[in-house]
Amino acid sequence: MRLGVLDGRAVVVSGDRAADVTAASRGRLPSDPTDLLADWPRVRDWAAQLPADAYDLTVDVTLLGAPVPRPRQVFAVALNYPPHAAEAGFTPPAEPLVFTKFPSCVTGPHTEVRLPEGKVDWEVELVAVVGRETYRVSEDRAWEAVAGLTVGQDLSERVTQLQGKPAQFSLGKSFPGFGPTGPVLVTPDELDDPDDLEISGLLNGETVQHDRTKSMIFTVPELIARLSAVLPLFPGDLVFTGTPAGVGNRMDPPRYLTAADELVSRIQGIGEISQRFTGPTDI
Repeated sequence: MRLGVLDGRAVVVSGDRAADVTAASRGRLPSDPTDLLADWPRVRDWAAQLPADAYDLTVDVTLLGAPVPRPRQVFAVALNYPPHAAEAGFTPPAEPLVFTKFPSCVTGPHTEVRLPEGKVDWEVELVAVVGRETYRVSEDRAWEAVAGLTVGQDLSERVTQLQGKPAQFSLGKSFPGFGPTGPVLVTPDELDDPDDLEISGLLNGETVQHDRTKSMIFTVPELIARLSAVLPLFPGDLVFTGTPAGVGNRMDPPRYLTAADELVSRIQGIGEISQRFTGPTDI
């Protein structure tokens, strides 16, 4: 199943066609994607039986919204790929290094982002979407708590992020538009191996990040298990799982996003998102 959002309404996507969930279910299911995630097993089973003629909408991918527009909690993981830890000057962590992005930064897959003052960097990431209330789940059962996967960008303003002791990770990563996600939520059973997906980030057409998610130190099920060991997870919560090597502030010389840059983030089997940037004083 591929869940998208068009004009604020949940749709099931198949190729370039989509079925409006509420219309196709004759009003039995809500149009709000957050409400759907609260009843995810029933929604998933219903979508599996949709006939071909239910897909009566044409999908313009540039008009898709965030698959989960209002998550209750947004977690993110630092240094989860060994090459990224190395380029940042750290040894791979023995425990997940978790911070938060504030939910107000979450946006859709194709956006224009106004750059704040400072040094804005890119971080392509696989994002796991929680599909049921989960507390103290074991790692071997953790995939059952995941509704699906999507593409995300953990955009980061490095001056704010790194100022002070301790640093201000959450603030530096939560400016407006700093959490683009999409283009759709893809259930794990759509993927040959949800633990091993090619992940890439391109800046103005040049590949700056590339790896496979199997390189992650802490896998999706391990992150879900470790997070839920501390606190409850809720339907629609997002987990940004970390970024590969190739971020701008570790280049020589450093490279940060500027007005007119285009950033494309792509994950095998899920799709891609793209952001264009304007300067701090642009209207």
